[in-house]
Amino acid sequence: MKKTFVLALLVIMIGLLLSCSNDEGPTTGDEGFFSEYSSRNFEMGFSTWAYAPTVASVDNTYDFISSNADVYSEHLDLSVPWDAWMNDKSLPAEFTNEITSRKNRKLPNAKLALSVSLLNNSRNELATDYDGSTPTYTALNDQAIEDAYFKHLVHISNELNPDYLIVAIEGNELLIHDPNKWEQYKLLMTNVRSRIKAEFPNLPISESITLHNLYNPTVDNPDDYIEEVVTYANSLDFAAISFYPFFKGLNDKEGFQDAFDFLHEKITKPIAFAETSHLSEDLTVESFDLFIPGNETEQQDYLETLLTNAQEENYMYVIWWAHRDYDELWETFPEEVKDLGKLWISTGIVNEDGKEKEALDSWETAFYVNN
Repeated sequence: MKKTFVLALLVIMIGLLLSCSNDEGPTTGDEGFFSEYSSRNFEMGFSTWAYAPTVASVDNTYDFISSNADVYSEHLDLSVPWDAWMNDKSLPAEFTNEITSRKNRKLPNAKLALSVSLLNNSRNELATDYDGSTPTYTALNDQAIEDAYFKHLVHISNELNPDYLIVAIEGNELLIHDPNKWEQYKLLMTNVRSRIKAEFPNLPISESITLHNLYNPTVDNPDDYIEEVVTYANSLDFAAISFYPFFKGLNDKEGFQDAFDFLHEKITKPIAFAETSHLSEDLTVESFDLFIPGNETEQQDYLETLLTNAQEENYMYVIWWAHRDYDELWETFPEEVKDLGKLWISTGIVNEDGKEKEALDSWETAFYVNN
């Protein structure tokens, strides 16, 4: 009898709770991030940057992307086999193995955004060849340079068959680091893009620019610099943005939004974030005399601001640079690049041990909004 009474009381209480819930409208969870949208206007994904120097980590990275993305980036900020292209020699095995590996892992359920770098990591010179040399030239737009780079892009595009193609990475950095080459760069890339467009007429083509070095730039004549870069970006099929807000000292939603507002005011072409991320913990690099505070909540704030702007401004796609912190991979870096490589080490939305960060919840909320 007592048991029957208790069960009856539970039924009544549950009924009352459900009634209250219906009377009061949506729950707090339904009022959270991205809840006002019934569908997503843009594609979301990651680069294939692995977190450890193992085949398993590469496999896990592609598996994670397959489950959490509808676009992904193959980011080829590598050497260019200049000598082989210029002199009809055999391509270096290191290059062909890299391209073949990425081709064999191509994801069937996601679009591919392919980014290829013309410039070296310092963005002040052409990328080196696989023997460490830089091709000899009179000007960047020498015909031999143009022909070789065109062959390079055609080969990679034929192998990987991308949906979006970025033919140079962070080109505006050259205007900062070696402005005397800027006009040559523009002539070179205008000719290369024209030839690539003839080869792949339906392929959207761009060159990425760094927003962190366009918004409030620390250069001489900043207004002229901004106008030059913006005019160039608006001449492309779409504006491909590289943005790491912690490089600019941005650390709250207001600061993030100011940078986005600047971008939307200046850019007239469709916008894609070709690479971006934000710190989830403090960053210290003693050799750079650098300390930047960070935490998971700040990272989540940036991601939510980014995705909200992507939705409201109808971005083409957003690529978060690395899905997981790469401490294990970083340990294998040569000493001369370890300090540089450390800058992005804690920008994944999964930590180095595989534990999910706060930002992953926001990513999944936006990604699965259609489901």
